[in-house]
This record gives sequence, C-alpha cells and structure tokens, in this order.
Amino acid sequence: MHITQLNRECLLHLFSFLDKNSRKSLAKTCHKLLEVFQDPLLWSLLNFHSPAELKKDNFLLGPALKYLSICWYSERVKVCNIEDWMKNNFQKDFCNRHENTVNDFLLEVCNRCPNLLSLTLSGCGHVTDDCILLLLKNCPNLKTLKLENCVRITDQTLEAVTLYGGSLQTLHVDFCRNITQTGLETVREKCPSIMLRAERSANMIPDNKPEKKLMLEKASRKLVQL
Repeated sequence: MHITQLNRECLLHLFSFLDKNSRKSLAKTCHKLLEVFQDPLLWSLLNFHSPAELKKDNFLLGPALKYLSICWYSERVKVCNIEDWMKNNFQKDFCNRHENTVNDFLLEVCNRCPNLLSLTLSGCGHVTDDCILLLLKNCPNLKTLKLENCVRITDQTLEAVTLYGGSLQTLHVDFCRNITQTGLETVREKCPSIMLRAERSANMIPDNKPEKKLMLEKASRKLVQL
C-alpha cells in the first residue's frame, strides 16, 4: 500500500511524528502530501531551538497553534545578555544580525495565532516588554507564560500580566535580572490565582546605564566621606 493511499486522518497522524524538516521534505514529493503539510491541524505545537530556525519555511503559523516554545541554549546567549553599552563592536554586530528576529516572529504570532495557550521563551535576550504586552492582548486564552533568561523583560511585563492576563494560570520569570521584588508582589496581590515562579530574578543585579552607575558611585563616595 502506498502512503498516498492513506486517508487524511492517518496522514496527519504520521506527519505528527516527524520534525519540521522531515515534514517539509515529504511535502515536496507530491501534491497530496503538500496538502497535509499545509493543514492547520498539523501545527498546534511548535518548538524552536535558535532564532535562525524562525526564518525557515518548514512550518506554518495559524489559528490552530496552541503551544509555542523558543528555547536557545547556547554560549552565544551570553553575548546577547551583555548590557548594550558594554558591548564591543564585534558583540554589537553579532546581536544586530538577530536582534529583532524573535520579536518580529512573536508579532506574527499575535496576528495569526489568537488561540495560543502556552508560550515558553528561554535565552531570548532581545525580547521586549512591548512584545509580551501585545501578545497578552492578542492571545486572550493564554494560560501559561514561561520566561527564562530574558534580560530585557522588566516589571512592565508583570504589569501587563495584571492588566491583560485574565486567563493566565502559570507565570515563570526565571533568571530575568530586571524583574524586581516589587513587581512580583504586585502580581501576587492583584492576581492571586496565578502560579508565580521567579527563580533568582529579583535577587540578580539589574541593568544600569553608565550615568546611573556614575551617580551611584558618587553617592557611595559621599557616604564614605561622611
């Protein structure tokens, strides 16, 4: 029996076991398998392991997407996590190549995937508060939001959760150094039903602009003189 003789339900089931590249390769073999590849039901879950994968054409975004994960575990993440004013030219050039990649992709998710239930981001050092705010507004059914090592996320995201995270049940903001204890307490107070976890976040050293660092150093010297 040839694979194309299987009905649509069986083909979708078989495709579900394949990774994105394998699905795309199989879809190139005939029109019937291409139709299976383009079926929105096949794309309820997407996992990505680097920003580069977001630019490929081996997946589809649509209203069927329920679970999305973008987790970048690489030594290069450390470069993205350096404060912008401290980066050398080589580091700036490296970051410029993909600085907007994840944000632009998430904006596409906002426009195409209103039924998203779960989002996990790890090592996405360029994701901004504004991007998460738009996602919370456009994906009202979001139940799980997990952010790990996303250094540009601040208390503004926590405030957005209190305003637009009506369906949210689980919120993780682990190793997000610009999250404060005050922001966490606000979420606990205004959204007591949310299961909140913030491993190490409020205890990490936040970003400081050079002028702010200088002011703190001057204040410290004055205290020593007194």
